[in-house]
Amino acid sequence: MTYQEKLPGLGELRLVPVDPAADAVLLHGWVTQPWARFWGMGDHTEADVREVYEFLDGLATHHAYLIILDGTPVGLFQSYRPEADPVGERYPVRPGDVGMHLLLTADRPAPGLASAVVPALVRFLFTDPTRQRIVVEPDVRNDRALRRLEREGFTLDAEIDMPDKRARLAFLTRDRFEADHPVPA
Repeated sequence: MTYQEKLPGLGELRLVPVDPAADAVLLHGWVTQPWARFWGMGDHTEADVREVYEFLDGLATHHAYLIILDGTPVGLFQSYRPEADPVGERYPVRPGDVGMHLLLTADRPAPGLASAVVPALVRFLFTDPTRQRIVVEPDVRNDRALRRLEREGFTLDAEIDMPDKRARLAFLTRDRFEADHPVPA
């Protein structure tokens, strides 16, 4: 386990590194669903999914985690260093930038799940004091994700062309997040 946090009203959130061999069936079942179309793996076989996560597992710059809520997997979270990713070729990367991707399953649509999980993931990323800004690049057609990012304090930025999509950059600084989510005294 990498991180855990109690989400009031929802339960115990844990981040557990993806085990490509053990988790390929689960991940394949998620990423090939119509609701996961923006993940870009809809036509992948189970072997393809395992291969993608084996590749990521071998990188020091990219990390994949299962999001576990009270013992039940509810999503996939990935973090990465933008300078080691195609997105880093499309905007001026700053020291302290960290990228993230999030896929929450439709299997357990708990009210308030996304609103609780996103800040928890941001807190996890900001446990590293060198990280000062989070970058995301959702598909420009993913209105739901873009609205969620704005609600969570991200600033929408330029549209960019990625290898597999037209994307919208968005950023969340540590200062903005901490101002919106003060730590209780």
